[in-house]
Amino acid sequence: MQDLLPYPDLAQLRTLAAQSAAITQACNCRTADSSGWISLPLSLPETQLVDIATLIVDPYTEPTFTEYHPAGTRYASPEAPIAPAWYPYNRCNIARCTQCGRHYLRYMEAGGYFVDRRIRSLDQAALVVETA
Repeated sequence: MQDLLPYPDLAQLRTLAAQSAAITQACNCRTADSSGWISLPLSLPETQLVDIATLIVDPYTEPTFTEYHPAGTRYASPEAPIAPAWYPYNRCNIARCTQCGRHYLRYMEAGGYFVDRRIRSLDQAALVVETA
């Protein structure tokens, strides 16, 4: 599927974030705080999210697991930069809520005995950074 999704540049990613930030209508996709990475909440059916783009450069190569935190943030920090070349963003698709139009980053975390679908709101354009 990633082969068919467009790869946005940083300007497009920031535009999607700004569009999400401008949406004010109430929606069940906002029931849980997803300003940092969280497991997909039960209040948000996965079918309510539609992939519109991908940050996966090449689905046939293994991207880095190194994270980018120059200001000392952590993985789940709401202030953590959105750095497309770094983990977990390099494994993300960008999804749009079919009810309100907000955008989310999402990927699947695969552990030894579990799979965890994770999302993060894409609504802070200032957090989108170029690191390469």
